[in-house]
Amino acid sequence: MTRLMSDRVFITCAVTGSGDTTNKSDKVPVTPAAIARDCIAAAKAGAAIVHIHVRDPLSGEPSRKLDYYQEVVERIRADSTDVVINLTAGMGGDLTLGSAELPIPLDETGTDMAGASERLEHVAELRPEICTLDCGTMNFGEGDYIMVNSPSTLKAMARLVQDLGVRPELELFDLGHMMFARSLVEQGLIDDPVMVQLCMGVPWGAGNDLNSLLAFVNNVPESWTFSAFSIGRKQLPYVAAAALAGGNVRVGLEDNLYLGRGTLASNEELVRRAVAILEGMNVAILGPGEVRDQLQLQGPD
Repeated sequence: MTRLMSDRVFITCAVTGSGDTTNKSDKVPVTPAAIARDCIAAAKAGAAIVHIHVRDPLSGEPSRKLDYYQEVVERIRADSTDVVINLTAGMGGDLTLGSAELPIPLDETGTDMAGASERLEHVAELRPEICTLDCGTMNFGEGDYIMVNSPSTLKAMARLVQDLGVRPELELFDLGHMMFARSLVEQGLIDDPVMVQLCMGVPWGAGNDLNSLLAFVNNVPESWTFSAFSIGRKQLPYVAAAALAGGNVRVGLEDNLYLGRGTLASNEELVRRAVAILEGMNVAILGPGEVRDQLQLQGPD
């Protein structure tokens, strides 16, 4: 299958993530108020979608506390700036082993395992237009942290998201995750139109080289909508790469802290740079309303 370069693209801004980034840049938003402000600023800069994690306001550590999500979402919805809200559902699948020789007992400071319903509590309460669904289990980096998403858990989460009328963004970190996503669709657990995010360059998932990207893209069914990003210094080049491959783009401080060598970025600046790259390629930037039409989003009741 040959895909044509995208001439109409939407931008997602992933504003904070759950990584250890807050001690590396003071521009990473931590409090619900700061996260909401960054979402609004990113939307004004050209992002149609904001992808949201929350953090403990005091420690900066990742959290899945409903109150934090609620404050962020309420602040965004109270603002006059239009943007599509995409809440993560990835928290609650974090496993950190004790050590190479003694994996059990687990490292409780890094382990947070929750059931399907608990992982979607904030989605059920707040009814965002989109939430994520990580389609597999994988090692992350050199330590003993493992992102855990078992087939039974993912199927249960897919059913719950389907019942809520929320559009799942299927996050794929390796090619096997693509195969699992296709199986979810075949089982009727994911409704059309299908939306996937190709997550490149995350150790130890798919590499950020173009061969890996094209291997992914060549396995995306033609009727699906896809977006692609890479982490770190490859994030901004991937704005062009994703559009050239026929997809949409994602930027933001979840995946990259720098605008250029030695220059820390804000979420707004990363979105503005993405807009400049795309407009320089004669690519039109889609707004929230156009994305809602394309993805048939329902939103809150």
